[in-house]
Amino acid sequence: MLQPSFTPPPLSCDAHFHVFGPPDRYPVHSKARYESPIVTLDDYRAFADRLGVERMVFVQPSAYKTDNSCMLDAMEVYPEKSRGIVDIDEDCPDSQLDDLHRRGVRGVRINTSPIAPFDAGRADELIPRVEKLGQRLAGAGWCLEFLGPAWLTEAMMPTMRSLPVNYIVDHMGMFLARDGIDQKGFRDLLDLTESGRCWIKMTGVYRMSQQEPDFADSIPFARALAERSPDRLIWGSDFPHLSFDHLDSVSLFNLLAEWIPEEDIRAKILVTNPSELFDFDAPKAV
Repeated sequence: MLQPSFTPPPLSCDAHFHVFGPPDRYPVHSKARYESPIVTLDDYRAFADRLGVERMVFVQPSAYKTDNSCMLDAMEVYPEKSRGIVDIDEDCPDSQLDDLHRRGVRGVRINTSPIAPFDAGRADELIPRVEKLGQRLAGAGWCLEFLGPAWLTEAMMPTMRSLPVNYIVDHMGMFLARDGIDQKGFRDLLDLTESGRCWIKMTGVYRMSQQEPDFADSIPFARALAERSPDRLIWGSDFPHLSFDHLDSVSLFNLLAEWIPEEDIRAKILVTNPSELFDFDAPKAV
Protein backbone atom coordinates (compact mmCIF):
# COMPACT_ATOMS: atom_id res chain seq x y z
CA MET A 1 0.00 0.00 0.00
CA LEU A 2 1.37 3.38 -1.03
CA GLN A 3 2.26 5.66 1.89
CA PRO A 4 2.18 9.45 2.11
CA SER A 5 5.51 10.95 1.08
CA PHE A 6 5.39 13.64 3.77
CA THR A 7 3.71 14.31 7.10
CA PRO A 8 1.35 17.26 7.00
CA PRO A 9 1.54 19.74 9.88
CA PRO A 10 -1.04 19.66 12.70
CA LEU A 11 -4.49 21.04 11.80
CA SER A 12 -3.97 20.40 8.10
CA CYS A 13 -7.15 20.73 6.07
CA ASP A 14 -8.61 18.91 3.10
CA ALA A 15 -10.64 21.72 1.55
CA HIS A 16 -12.53 19.73 -1.10
CA PHE A 17 -14.12 16.29 -0.91
CA HIS A 18 -17.56 14.69 -1.19
CA VAL A 19 -19.60 12.12 0.71
CA PHE A 20 -22.56 10.08 -0.56
CA GLY A 21 -25.02 8.10 1.50
CA PRO A 22 -27.42 5.24 0.83
CA PRO A 23 -30.00 6.28 -1.79
CA ASP A 24 -32.98 5.26 0.33
CA ARG A 25 -31.99 7.94 2.84
CA TYR A 26 -30.31 10.46 0.52
CA PRO A 27 -31.97 10.23 -2.91
CA VAL A 28 -29.97 11.43 -5.88
CA HIS A 29 -31.60 14.31 -7.75
CA SER A 30 -29.43 14.27 -10.87
CA LYS A 31 -27.44 11.62 -12.75
CA ALA A 32 -26.47 13.95 -15.54
CA ARG A 33 -22.73 13.97 -14.80
CA TYR A 34 -21.87 10.69 -13.06
CA GLU A 35 -23.28 7.62 -11.39
CA SER A 36 -23.28 8.41 -7.68
CA PRO A 37 -21.27 6.01 -5.51
CA ILE A 38 -21.86 5.29 -1.84
CA VAL A 39 -18.88 6.90 -0.12
CA THR A 40 -19.53 7.47 3.56
CA LEU A 41 -17.85 9.69 6.11
CA ASP A 42 -16.15 6.57 7.50
CA ASP A 43 -14.69 5.86 4.06
CA TYR A 44 -13.36 9.38 3.85
CA ARG A 45 -11.99 9.44 7.38
CA ALA A 46 -10.06 6.19 6.78
CA PHE A 47 -8.34 7.95 3.88
CA ALA A 48 -7.80 11.24 5.74
CA ASP A 49 -6.36 9.44 8.75
CA ARG A 50 -3.81 7.74 6.50
CA LEU A 51 -2.69 11.16 5.35
CA GLY A 52 -2.74 12.76 8.79
CA VAL A 53 -5.30 15.41 7.76
CA GLU A 54 -7.45 16.65 10.64
CA ARG A 55 -9.75 19.37 9.29
CA MET A 56 -12.20 18.98 6.44
CA VAL A 57 -14.34 21.08 4.12
CA PHE A 58 -17.27 19.15 2.70
CA VAL A 59 -18.40 20.20 -0.78
CA GLN A 60 -21.94 19.51 -1.95
CA PRO A 61 -21.99 17.01 -4.84
CA SER A 62 -23.90 18.10 -7.93
CA ALA A 63 -25.93 14.87 -7.81
CA TYR A 64 -27.82 16.10 -4.74
CA LYS A 65 -28.50 19.55 -6.20
CA THR A 66 -29.76 21.79 -3.36
CA ASP A 67 -30.53 18.93 -0.95
CA ASN A 68 -27.54 19.30 1.37
CA SER A 69 -28.76 16.84 4.00
CA CYS A 70 -26.16 14.10 3.41
CA MET A 71 -23.29 16.54 3.82
CA LEU A 72 -24.85 18.37 6.78
CA ASP A 73 -25.49 15.12 8.63
CA ALA A 74 -21.87 14.09 8.15
CA MET A 75 -20.61 17.48 9.34
CA GLU A 76 -22.40 16.95 12.66
CA VAL A 77 -20.06 14.06 13.50
CA TYR A 78 -16.99 16.31 13.69
CA PRO A 79 -18.46 19.79 14.26
CA GLU A 80 -15.25 21.51 15.35
CA LYS A 81 -13.23 20.05 12.48
CA SER A 82 -15.80 20.50 9.72
CA ARG A 83 -16.88 23.26 7.40
CA GLY A 84 -19.13 23.02 4.35
CA ILE A 85 -19.80 24.47 0.91
CA VAL A 86 -23.47 24.06 0.00
CA ASP A 87 -25.68 24.52 -3.03
CA ILE A 88 -28.70 26.72 -2.27
CA ASP A 89 -31.21 28.85 -4.07
CA GLU A 90 -30.09 32.46 -4.18
CA ASP A 91 -33.55 33.50 -2.93
CA CYS A 92 -33.60 31.21 0.09
CA PRO A 93 -34.82 32.79 3.36
CA ASP A 94 -32.37 34.44 5.74
CA SER A 95 -33.33 31.88 8.37
CA GLN A 96 -31.88 29.12 6.18
CA LEU A 97 -28.59 30.99 5.85
CA ASP A 98 -28.47 31.51 9.62
CA ASP A 99 -29.10 27.81 10.27
CA LEU A 100 -26.46 26.74 7.77
CA HIS A 101 -23.93 29.13 9.30
CA ARG A 102 -24.60 27.69 12.75
CA ARG A 103 -23.96 24.21 11.35
CA GLY A 104 -20.57 25.20 9.93
CA VAL A 105 -21.35 26.17 6.36
CA ARG A 106 -19.10 28.90 5.00
CA GLY A 107 -19.77 29.00 1.27
CA VAL A 108 -22.01 28.41 -1.74
CA ARG A 109 -21.12 26.49 -4.87
CA ILE A 110 -21.49 27.93 -8.38
CA ASN A 111 -21.38 24.69 -10.28
CA THR A 112 -21.05 23.94 -13.99
CA SER A 113 -19.84 20.64 -15.37
CA PRO A 114 -16.05 20.79 -15.87
CA ILE A 115 -16.50 19.15 -19.28
CA ALA A 116 -19.30 21.44 -20.46
CA PRO A 117 -18.78 22.51 -24.09
CA PHE A 118 -18.44 26.20 -24.86
CA ASP A 119 -21.67 28.09 -24.38
CA ALA A 120 -21.51 31.82 -25.07
CA GLY A 121 -24.57 32.45 -22.90
CA ARG A 122 -23.58 30.46 -19.80
CA ALA A 123 -21.81 33.32 -18.02
CA ASP A 124 -24.80 35.61 -18.58
CA GLU A 125 -27.04 32.93 -17.07
CA LEU A 126 -24.86 32.69 -13.96
CA ILE A 127 -24.15 36.36 -13.30
CA PRO A 128 -27.51 37.29 -11.70
CA ARG A 129 -27.24 34.35 -9.27
CA VAL A 130 -23.61 35.13 -8.49
CA GLU A 131 -24.22 38.83 -7.92
CA LYS A 132 -27.25 38.24 -5.71
CA LEU A 133 -25.42 35.70 -3.56
CA GLY A 134 -22.43 38.02 -3.36
CA GLN A 135 -24.60 40.80 -1.97
CA ARG A 136 -26.46 38.52 0.44
CA LEU A 137 -23.30 36.92 1.82
CA ALA A 138 -21.24 40.08 2.13
CA GLY A 139 -20.04 40.43 5.70
CA ALA A 140 -21.13 36.93 6.71
CA GLY A 141 -17.69 35.34 6.40
CA TRP A 142 -18.86 33.11 3.54
CA CYS A 143 -17.34 32.61 0.10
CA LEU A 144 -18.52 31.63 -3.36
CA GLU A 145 -16.89 28.63 -5.00
CA PHE A 146 -16.66 28.39 -8.78
CA LEU A 147 -16.40 25.08 -10.62
CA GLY A 148 -16.42 25.04 -14.39
CA PRO A 149 -14.32 24.59 -17.53
CA ALA A 150 -11.55 27.06 -18.32
CA TRP A 151 -13.58 29.00 -20.88
CA LEU A 152 -16.19 29.73 -18.21
CA THR A 153 -13.61 30.63 -15.57
CA GLU A 154 -12.22 33.19 -17.97
CA ALA A 155 -15.65 34.54 -18.88
CA MET A 156 -16.58 34.98 -15.22
CA MET A 157 -13.43 36.84 -14.19
CA PRO A 158 -14.84 40.36 -14.63
CA THR A 159 -17.77 39.44 -12.38
CA MET A 160 -15.46 37.77 -9.87
CA ARG A 161 -13.36 40.93 -9.61
CA SER A 162 -16.38 42.97 -8.54
CA LEU A 163 -17.65 40.58 -5.85
CA PRO A 164 -17.89 41.89 -2.28
CA VAL A 165 -17.07 38.44 -0.85
CA ASN A 166 -14.18 35.99 -1.00
CA TYR A 167 -14.39 33.46 -3.81
CA ILE A 168 -12.63 30.23 -4.73
CA VAL A 169 -11.67 28.98 -8.18
CA ASP A 170 -11.60 25.18 -8.19
CA HIS A 171 -9.06 22.93 -9.90
CA MET A 172 -6.59 25.74 -10.67
CA GLY A 173 -9.14 27.26 -13.01
CA MET A 174 -9.31 24.11 -15.17
CA PHE A 175 -6.81 25.59 -17.64
CA LEU A 176 -5.47 22.66 -19.63
CA ALA A 177 -1.86 21.85 -18.82
CA ARG A 178 -1.11 20.99 -22.44
CA ASP A 179 -1.60 24.67 -23.32
CA GLY A 180 1.11 25.83 -20.91
CA ILE A 181 1.27 28.52 -18.26
CA ASP A 182 1.51 31.35 -20.79
CA GLN A 183 -2.05 30.86 -22.02
CA LYS A 184 -3.98 34.08 -21.49
CA GLY A 185 -6.61 32.63 -19.14
CA PHE A 186 -4.07 31.28 -16.71
CA ARG A 187 -2.05 34.50 -16.74
CA ASP A 188 -5.29 36.36 -15.97
CA LEU A 189 -5.94 33.91 -13.13
CA LEU A 190 -2.54 34.71 -11.64
CA ASP A 191 -3.43 38.39 -11.75
CA LEU A 192 -6.78 37.62 -10.14
CA THR A 193 -5.08 36.13 -7.09
CA GLU A 194 -3.77 39.60 -6.29
CA SER A 195 -7.23 41.18 -6.36
CA GLY A 196 -7.77 40.65 -2.63
CA ARG A 197 -10.64 38.15 -2.61
CA CYS A 198 -9.58 35.31 -4.93
CA TRP A 199 -8.47 31.92 -3.61
CA ILE A 200 -7.33 28.96 -5.73
CA LYS A 201 -7.92 25.30 -4.96
CA MET A 202 -5.06 22.99 -5.86
CA THR A 203 -7.43 20.16 -6.65
CA GLY A 204 -8.57 17.87 -9.45
CA VAL A 205 -5.27 17.78 -11.32
CA TYR A 206 -6.65 14.97 -13.49
CA ARG A 207 -9.20 17.42 -14.87
CA MET A 208 -6.50 19.70 -16.32
CA SER A 209 -3.77 17.17 -17.16
CA GLN A 210 -3.92 13.89 -19.07
CA GLN A 211 -0.39 12.80 -18.16
CA GLU A 212 -1.27 9.98 -15.80
CA PRO A 213 0.00 8.87 -13.39
CA ASP A 214 2.50 11.62 -12.49
CA PHE A 215 0.77 14.62 -14.13
CA ALA A 216 4.17 16.21 -14.67
CA ASP A 217 2.81 18.97 -16.89
CA SER A 218 0.86 20.34 -13.91
CA ILE A 219 4.02 21.28 -12.01
CA PRO A 220 4.63 24.62 -13.79
CA PHE A 221 1.07 25.69 -12.99
CA ALA A 222 1.42 24.87 -9.31
CA ARG A 223 4.81 26.56 -9.13
CA ALA A 224 3.53 29.70 -10.84
CA LEU A 225 0.68 29.96 -8.34
CA ALA A 226 2.94 29.30 -5.35
CA GLU A 227 5.47 31.88 -6.48
CA ARG A 228 2.84 34.52 -7.22
CA SER A 229 0.35 34.14 -4.36
CA PRO A 230 1.20 31.49 -1.73
CA ASP A 231 -1.22 33.12 0.73
CA ARG A 232 -4.14 32.46 -1.62
CA LEU A 233 -3.81 28.70 -2.16
CA ILE A 234 -5.65 25.83 -0.52
CA TRP A 235 -5.49 22.09 -1.17
CA GLY A 236 -8.20 19.47 -1.50
CA SER A 237 -8.21 15.77 -2.28
CA ASP A 238 -11.37 15.85 -4.44
CA PHE A 239 -12.07 12.42 -2.88
CA PRO A 240 -13.56 10.11 -4.19
CA HIS A 241 -12.36 11.46 -7.59
CA LEU A 242 -15.65 11.14 -9.42
CA SER A 243 -15.14 9.69 -12.92
CA PHE A 244 -11.45 9.16 -12.01
CA ASP A 245 -11.82 6.58 -9.24
CA HIS A 246 -9.10 4.40 -10.79
CA LEU A 247 -6.50 6.85 -9.47
CA ASP A 248 -4.69 6.28 -6.19
CA SER A 249 -5.75 8.88 -3.60
CA VAL A 250 -2.47 8.82 -1.69
CA SER A 251 -0.49 9.24 -4.90
CA LEU A 252 -2.53 12.35 -5.66
CA PHE A 253 -1.81 13.70 -2.17
CA ASN A 254 1.89 13.09 -2.73
CA LEU A 255 1.80 15.41 -5.73
CA LEU A 256 1.58 18.31 -3.30
CA ALA A 257 5.16 17.64 -2.17
CA GLU A 258 6.31 17.69 -5.79
CA TRP A 259 4.42 20.89 -6.50
CA ILE A 260 5.43 22.58 -3.24
CA PRO A 261 8.72 21.24 -1.82
CA GLU A 262 8.98 24.15 0.63
CA GLU A 263 7.54 23.08 3.99
CA ASP A 264 6.64 26.62 5.03
CA ILE A 265 4.53 27.20 1.92
CA ARG A 266 2.87 23.79 2.31
CA ALA A 267 1.97 24.80 5.87
CA LYS A 268 0.26 27.90 4.52
CA ILE A 269 -1.68 25.88 1.96
CA LEU A 270 -2.71 23.15 4.39
CA VAL A 271 -3.20 25.08 7.64
CA THR A 272 -2.96 28.86 7.65
CA ASN A 273 -4.89 29.68 4.49
CA PRO A 274 -7.89 27.36 5.02
CA SER A 275 -8.07 28.37 8.67
CA GLU A 276 -8.50 31.99 7.60
CA LEU A 277 -10.84 31.38 4.68
CA PHE A 278 -13.16 28.91 6.43
CA ASP A 279 -13.18 30.49 9.88
CA PHE A 280 -11.87 27.39 11.61
CA ASP A 281 -10.60 29.14 14.70
CA ALA A 282 -13.87 30.91 15.47
CA PRO A 283 -15.95 29.46 18.31
CA LYS A 284 -18.90 27.39 17.11
CA ALA A 285 -22.26 29.14 17.49
CA VAL A 286 -24.79 27.50 19.79
